[in-house]
Amino acid sequence: AHVLYFICDPTDHSIRGSQGQFPLTQNVTVIEGETATLTCRVDQNDNTSLQWSNPAQQTLYFDDKKALRDNRIELLRASWHELTIRVTDVSLSDEGQYTCSLFTMPVKTSKAFLTVLGVPESPQISGFVSPVMEGDRMELTCKTSGSKPAADIRWFKNDKEVKDVKYSKEEDANRKTFTVSSTMVFKADRNDDGAVVSCRVDHESLNSTPQIAMQVLEIHYIPSVKIIPSTPWPEEGQSITLICESKGKPLPDPVLWTKDGGELPDPERMVVNGRELNINLLNKTDNGTYRCEAENSIGLNSAEYVLIIHDVSNILLPITVIPSLTTATVTTTVALTSTAPSATAINTRDPNTLAGQSVPDHALIGGIVAVVVFVTLCSIILLGRYLARHKGTYLTNEAKGAEDAPDADTAIINAEGSQVNAEEKKEYFI
Repeated sequence: AHVLYFICDPTDHSIRGSQGQFPLTQNVTVIEGETATLTCRVDQNDNTSLQWSNPAQQTLYFDDKKALRDNRIELLRASWHELTIRVTDVSLSDEGQYTCSLFTMPVKTSKAFLTVLGVPESPQISGFVSPVMEGDRMELTCKTSGSKPAADIRWFKNDKEVKDVKYSKEEDANRKTFTVSSTMVFKADRNDDGAVVSCRVDHESLNSTPQIAMQVLEIHYIPSVKIIPSTPWPEEGQSITLICESKGKPLPDPVLWTKDGGELPDPERMVVNGRELNINLLNKTDNGTYRCEAENSIGLNSAEYVLIIHDVSNILLPITVIPSLTTATVTTTVALTSTAPSATAINTRDPNTLAGQSVPDHALIGGIVAVVVFVTLCSIILLGRYLARHKGTYLTNEAKGAEDAPDADTAIINAEGSQVNAEEKKEYFI
């Protein structure tokens, strides 16, 4: 009897090749309308055929032979080690699981899933009505269809993302793609006038280039009014310009200037130029409340400014005092100098806070009182000296004529008369 031995040689390529034969494939993702390439490779193949079939198990290519009549499907490479095909103008219906088969015994297969991305349509913003009145409630909705998977929507206002939004999605009629929408609700504010609101759609099919829809907001609002003076410390003889700064939409133009509730009293010196009121050669009669009114189609608003004219910094007041019953005249000139406010005080002082008030200069009043007291004392001293001299003369004359006079007045007359007679009785010798 003969015994047969089968020796397995590991270097035998036919055995090693049959054991190592296995097809290799990869999943493919492609955007709708683009081209998908399916590749099946075999590292070791002993002249065994390769085949590609679609999700419906229809043969596309058997080696280099086309089995399905579809002009979109083309052969790129066919060999014992590789079978590569290309599908152009891919549609959503092409999505699914494709199979590469290696016809060994038994047949070996490998699966490759083809994912087709649905591109979202350009977004549209709805719900915007222009213009919008300040304070109104605004509800804007951004919508896009045809995305697969569902797209993401984000809102921005002047490049700043708005987080408080409502997102929703629903399947399209083909049950493959989605329609997504997002709603942003906010209250119209004047600060939003001219703001750019944008809706951005992000999706993996867009290759990091999002689709954007934009809307510029137009908000109408009542004017805001403010009066700005050209100088914070108006003085007599100077000029001042009051600027009426008004902001509103529509723009309020022109503005109306009034004083103390009525028309401007001196049109020659008070000239209105656009939003400015120019007052020349200021005087105390210009003191009062000036009002600027601005009105547009939304409403009317106003602002007031209390104008107070201040005295000139340096004032000379001549004072002349003539005492009675004297021949002396005392003339005193007093220079009253009020210290001009520093730059800081001028900049920080608000003339509106001084309305209806006068701030006394105690140093000035004290100086005037001191001068008056001094002049009064000088007048009393001079008057006293004059009266004393007059009384001495009276007594001397009274003594001279008192010998034969019944009273003091007669004595004075006699004294004066005796002096005259004495002059007459003088004799001259030659």
